[in-house]
Amino acid sequence: MSVSNFADFDVLVVGAGFAGLYAIHRFRRQGLSVKVFEKAPEVGGCWYWNKYPGCRCDIPSVDYSYGFSPELDQEWTWPEAYSKQADILNYIKHVADKFDLRKDIQFNSEVTAVTFLDDQRLWEITTADGEKTTGTYCVMATGGLSVPTKPKLAGVDTYAGLELHTAAWPEGVDLKGKRVGIIGTGSSGVQVVPEIAPEVEHLYVFQRTPAYATPAFEPTMTPEMMDRVKANYPRIRETQQFTPRAVANFNARTGAFAPLPDDFLTQGGRVDFRGTSGGNIKGLTTEELAELIKNYGIGHLLNFQDIYFDEESNEKASDIFRGYVKSSVRDPETADSLTPKNYGIGCKRPVRDRSYYQTFNRDNVTLVDLQKQPLEEVNPAGIRTSANQYDLDVLIYATGFDALTGALLKANITGRGGLKLTEKWQYGPVGYLGLQIEGFPNLFAVTGPGSPSALANMVVGIEQHINFIADCLAFMKEKHYAEVEPTKDAVDEWVSICNKLAEGTSYTASGCKSWYLGTNIPGKPQVFMPYIGGYHIFKQHCDNVARNDYAGFAFR
Repeated sequence: MSVSNFADFDVLVVGAGFAGLYAIHRFRRQGLSVKVFEKAPEVGGCWYWNKYPGCRCDIPSVDYSYGFSPELDQEWTWPEAYSKQADILNYIKHVADKFDLRKDIQFNSEVTAVTFLDDQRLWEITTADGEKTTGTYCVMATGGLSVPTKPKLAGVDTYAGLELHTAAWPEGVDLKGKRVGIIGTGSSGVQVVPEIAPEVEHLYVFQRTPAYATPAFEPTMTPEMMDRVKANYPRIRETQQFTPRAVANFNARTGAFAPLPDDFLTQGGRVDFRGTSGGNIKGLTTEELAELIKNYGIGHLLNFQDIYFDEESNEKASDIFRGYVKSSVRDPETADSLTPKNYGIGCKRPVRDRSYYQTFNRDNVTLVDLQKQPLEEVNPAGIRTSANQYDLDVLIYATGFDALTGALLKANITGRGGLKLTEKWQYGPVGYLGLQIEGFPNLFAVTGPGSPSALANMVVGIEQHINFIADCLAFMKEKHYAEVEPTKDAVDEWVSICNKLAEGTSYTASGCKSWYLGTNIPGKPQVFMPYIGGYHIFKQHCDNVARNDYAGFAFR
């Protein structure tokens, strides 16, 4: 039976990716009626749309998966240690089928408005075809990387060839023998480049800012490794809850876990991750570092926690990485252009690559350094820079997303008294725990700004958020409360905590520009959006809030 006698459903959910699917499962267990709206014709969220060549996850498959069902853990076998897009999508489809989730999803339904009806104390969702549906609660499971961006370049709409975006890649694209240009060298660009280079006639990579790209780990998953994973799944799921990035650090080859940190200290508003995955780089000699890199690869640098909080340690790691780039690329000028100089490791999300730098040793691949020859226009034939005209058959935009806030702001959300979310967040996102926003009662975001979001394993974060929301709704039912939203004091305090944690780190250092800060979107307020203190500390805080009758939330 519905909680409200007037609502069409207890809970309305926007999005049918990892978050939307678990929301159906979790809310059903509480006897709540759920309706999910999904603009795609299938489940999967970002893993449905991002079908570009080379797309894969940078978190181990055994971690980047649901933890709520031991039966699911045992029946699913991952073909690779770090999964391709198609394998993740197959997993999500399997979950939807296994738990019969599709019957509560309305596909091909783009949400155009999310409105709080003050007189009825209900949320109303409007879709592109004009359909309106009401619910007592609304959960925005729209994802942090779901609104693709395209740069506003001169002549951008005049290009006459095939135009593609990595986040909306169509089926059946054939690039063989084509002259291809790609704009963007972040995660998706770094994955695409080595994948398509062998088949195209020539590939031009238009780079604005060089990336720190570390070699991906060996993707092979043997039957023996998968057996060890399944035998250890209970501990893997438990361990995820006590690590900064919600990753268990289980080595499926050896069957061993990396040691947990000795202590998690909060000092001066900052979490100290001493001892985590290799400890600190500062005290290691050149010989010791060389041995570690020899055994574990250059990507092991990312495991030294002090590089994110100590400028000297960061420069030490960054300089080692710059040497790696120069040794990987034969042409000195190209190597120099590919080497990051004005920011350190950790400023941007780490990029995992598969022979990215080595791809520039191919004769049919050209790096176009836009700092040396700025892009002047896109024209019908291709791209013109200050130095050359590049004629292209295909132009690929690997230009990322309006991250963390883009989907929420695009949804046209209106709260109490006609308050628009675009107005509320005009100077940057403000909310409590990445979950709720003052003035928007009974509206919840999943892994929104102010939560660990992309700084941790998103699937674990999603389950934690949905569980928190579900438990809060159960609390409200028990206490006969009709509405919940955060207090202004709680919001102000949480925003202050998030800002203090980010101060003085590599994420906000001088010269650092990233989608964490919103600098990839012209006009977007530049605020560091994720909670940087670690998933385990964030979960402890949320658990304490719940134990204290949801301190910081106001109920009516």
